[in-house]
Amino acid sequence: MKEVPHLNYIRELSGGDEVLEKKFIALIKNEFPIEKEIYLENLEDKKYKDTRQMVQKLKPKLNFLGLQEGYRLALRYEEDLQYEDPKLQKEFLEILERIESYIKTL
Repeated sequence: MKEVPHLNYIRELSGGDEVLEKKFIALIKNEFPIEKEIYLENLEDKKYKDTRQMVQKLKPKLNFLGLQEGYRLALRYEEDLQYEDPKLQKEFLEILERIESYIKTL
């Protein structure tokens, strides 16, 4: 079964403060689509250093949305990109697409 994004960690971080929780969500909703687009452009252009930097930027969002397995995959992918090896791109993109679908429901 694939990991499903959720807000448990954000709720825990906010300590029940709904305003803070909404700020976290707004930040993710605003930044994620832009970061995903830049990630895809860099990957397509085989700019692996820049792709790696975008994986680094996206990684905390995986953590905030409770995707621990996705976070671990991002760590491995980041390391692979250091050596210009994008073999985990398909799995990483699947995670990003799950996030994208999820944040549309928020």
